[in-house]
Amino acid sequence: MSHELSPQLLESFSRDFNADPKNQVISRAARRSGLLEAAYNPAVSQRLNRTFSIELDTDNVTNQQQSGRCWLFSTLNVVRHNFGKANKAKNFTFSQSYNFFWDKIERANYFYDRIIATADRPLTDRTVRGYFDWCQTDGGQWHMAASLIAKYGVVPAYAMPESFNSNHSQALDMVLADKERKDALTLRRLAQAGDQEGLEAARTDFLSQIYRIMATALGEPPKTFDLEFRDDDKNYHLDKGLTPVQFYKKYCATDLDDYVVLANAPDHEMNRVLHLGFEDNIKGGYPNLFINVPMEYLEDAAIAQLKDGEAVWFGNDVGRQMDRKTGFMDLDLYQLDQLLDIDSHLSKADRLATGIGESSHDMALVGVDVDGGQVRQWKVENSWGDKSGEKGYFTMSADWFREYTYEVAVQKKHVPAEILDLLKNQPIELDPWDSLI
Repeated sequence: MSHELSPQLLESFSRDFNADPKNQVISRAARRSGLLEAAYNPAVSQRLNRTFSIELDTDNVTNQQQSGRCWLFSTLNVVRHNFGKANKAKNFTFSQSYNFFWDKIERANYFYDRIIATADRPLTDRTVRGYFDWCQTDGGQWHMAASLIAKYGVVPAYAMPESFNSNHSQALDMVLADKERKDALTLRRLAQAGDQEGLEAARTDFLSQIYRIMATALGEPPKTFDLEFRDDDKNYHLDKGLTPVQFYKKYCATDLDDYVVLANAPDHEMNRVLHLGFEDNIKGGYPNLFINVPMEYLEDAAIAQLKDGEAVWFGNDVGRQMDRKTGFMDLDLYQLDQLLDIDSHLSKADRLATGIGESSHDMALVGVDVDGGQVRQWKVENSWGDKSGEKGYFTMSADWFREYTYEVAVQKKHVPAEILDLLKNQPIELDPWDSLI
């Protein structure tokens, strides 16, 4: 059945709108200040009071600027807080640019292999199309950052400082994506022709060019460096000639093998292990595995880890019901349905299934307020600099956490044995177009 919008029908819409004088008042407010400002609920600030019963001793925040490296920043924030606790250096910061460099090269390596493996499929194949579409974006997951750290280690921020291109990565991403997509066509032709020698030579040459692009844009990563810092007690420390891997193993009290990612994706089967292989970034690295469980497991594990003195990486949909200026995150922050007299509510499962919901950002939990066994609010360390929220820290309601958080990375000791046992089962392989992408 086809429906045409007739003049009579449109006129009836106008009559309905003008029949209620309040609509004009609301319209004037919305046009002057914007929908969000007109729908802002100031009562939220009375509930989210930024006081927490459990709170880690953290201080300065990081700033990813105009890049999509939140997953890397938030993972390194967890690691640096562990470093700070172990070495009495809470404001010590790692170089995000260093791991970003290697991520781009590892992604190119994986992309070329995926293209070769699917060379017998048409370019219109949905999986092949997914590989081309996702080529060299900035987004990522906990396990992707863990894989980079395990293979390449970490370095202090001063050993490989941020550059314009790491802080503003759009142009770099475009150059890499354009080049790799062109390379992919060449690799497909060589694979289809059965020219194995030519294929290997081209692949190696292409990776060398990717390295050159990254070295030009970010500078080459250090092979060794001198660790030099003063701790919180003003004691001086110097350790010369460390490799990045040596530094990580010697000074960073974070065993990446001890972690598991719990997910809450109610549009997927519960109590199953999901593998987002499409986002694996390093051959031989940690696979992107999630144990999909009810939300209470994520909440309980996060609280347990905070009680144990460690920050918690979490993936969430930060663009929903969040005020960047105040740092408040609450389901009633913007009362748009009340303002517009509509009902737009969807369940978490329906938001994922329809593409409305997504894990769009990663941050770190560094505090929680628990009263009588009930969570009231969470303290969140963001990576948007100290001009947003309260010096870079956000305050999130318990309901927001349950509705818009999709993943947490926690130590296995905080997860019930019966949930960990699920890892023994064959994971469900997710498609490149899955809702968890």
